[in-house]
Amino acid sequence: MFEIAPSILSADFTRLAEAIDAVKRGGARVLHVDVMDGHFVPNITIGLPVVRSLRKATDMTIDTHLMISEPGRYATEFVRAGADMVSVHVEVDHHLQRTLTAIRDEGAKAGIAINPATPIETLAEALPYADFVLLMSVNPGFGGQKFIPTMLDKLRRLRRMIDDMGLPVRIEIDGGIGKNNISDVVDAGAEILVAGSAVFDGGDPAAAVAELIESGTVWV
Repeated sequence: MFEIAPSILSADFTRLAEAIDAVKRGGARVLHVDVMDGHFVPNITIGLPVVRSLRKATDMTIDTHLMISEPGRYATEFVRAGADMVSVHVEVDHHLQRTLTAIRDEGAKAGIAINPATPIETLAEALPYADFVLLMSVNPGFGGQKFIPTMLDKLRRLRRMIDDMGLPVRIEIDGGIGKNNISDVVDAGAEILVAGSAVFDGGDPAAAVAELIESGTVWV
């Protein structure tokens, strides 16, 4: 079964509590939080104080994606702030196994994020220390981008790689997910689907989440 993880980057921050309540009513159980530092990616977003506030405001799973240059310095701080899942990029963390282990030791799920052009082979040695992989299906840094079609094949290859290693690692995908491609993405092996514009741009986040769940259902 797959899950929709609405990305609050696309929400109206003046009405964030209402947005969170709406996506939960629509059937979402995971809330995706993008943390950008203006260095690893060309944008600056939110940090630890917002995650602390979100933890007080909801019992949903808080999924924090660190798009920052030194994730090892801050990963456990986000867990202490209330994150239940924390992902760090393979491209930038030179001590990935150590960071993943530290996240787990703090009691959260540890994830490896990977950019579209990065080969999945770079994940092999670290996968045993991860709970999930966050596959970027757009180049990170901005919301509202179009899904890169070749990421479907990359998703399938990643699914085979994990299965061949016999690991209980889930796959999350982020970027350009909507009604037009959600069933293909689920069929290719994704289990957690981040959606921003598809959830928040239409004015009714609860209905949008419910519609995505219905559209992504794969009938076997």
